[in-house]
Amino acid sequence: MPHAIVVDQPGGPEALEWREVAVGEPGRGQVRLRQTSVGLNFIDVYHRTGLYPQTGPFIPGVEGAGTVEAAGPGVDWLKAGDRVAYAGPIGAYAEARLIEADRLVKLPDEISDEQAAAMLLQGMTVQMLLRRVYAVQAGETILVHAAAGGVGLILCQWAAALGATVIGTVSTDEKADLARAHGCAHPIVTAGQDFVAEVERITGGAKLPVVYDSVGRDTFLGSLDCLRPRGLMVSFGNASGPVEPLSPLLLSQKGSLFLTRPTLFHYIATRPELETAASELFAMVASGKVKVEVKQRFALKDAAEAHRALEARQTTGSTVLTV
Repeated sequence: MPHAIVVDQPGGPEALEWREVAVGEPGRGQVRLRQTSVGLNFIDVYHRTGLYPQTGPFIPGVEGAGTVEAAGPGVDWLKAGDRVAYAGPIGAYAEARLIEADRLVKLPDEISDEQAAAMLLQGMTVQMLLRRVYAVQAGETILVHAAAGGVGLILCQWAAALGATVIGTVSTDEKADLARAHGCAHPIVTAGQDFVAEVERITGGAKLPVVYDSVGRDTFLGSLDCLRPRGLMVSFGNASGPVEPLSPLLLSQKGSLFLTRPTLFHYIATRPELETAASELFAMVASGKVKVEVKQRFALKDAAEAHRALEARQTTGSTVLTV
């Protein structure tokens, strides 16, 4: 029988248990997927801890790649041996799984399984942020928090390719160098610099049209102070903890600001949306404008160790769990 990581009750990394699981035959519209690589994302931590509650025992993980073993009835565009990847639904921390075929994308020859598992969720998140939530234009200056993280490095490169100037926050000098090498024109090391003051200085007081914030509690209010009137605050993560409740009046007081909390799965809910997001990502990677580098690898059975490293901010770029 194949193995998987199972969470019985929300908790710390120790809640991630390696055990045998049964994987049946694919039903109508499904395929059975033999996985080769699984992506590590902060949403996995949210699921594990119960911040995003799950019902009963569950297998975490929302991103993976591998080879189709069998296609169920009604699936005529995939066959055994096809290389595919996905971002959602939950259940990725497994050697094999059943998954709805319409959530899969075929991988082009130039994209490896490991690359796909390292970038599909993060890369389509960037496509959502830069092209759909706010259409970044050449000549604009934007702020990206956690610029040396998995989403951050892709976001910096893609925004720079669009002609934008990227200001990015990082936690160490080493991460500042990494972000700079990936298109971040102005890395800010928050351990010794006030990012609000630095944004003010860099923009000459003009501030920004948009801020992309995946950190949450520690940066949220400061991020609002980086926006020009009618600017857009994009809160898409809680790495430092959930944002405290606030009055909508605060947005008015700080310049009639806009606030959104997007989730990728609402932006790839239909098959055409999914295919568009994936194809744009694959095209950016194939062009060389966005490079996806796997910086850390852990065996799938060692997912708890990977979670500890992620939560301690010891990782940079993308991390994969190898099957």
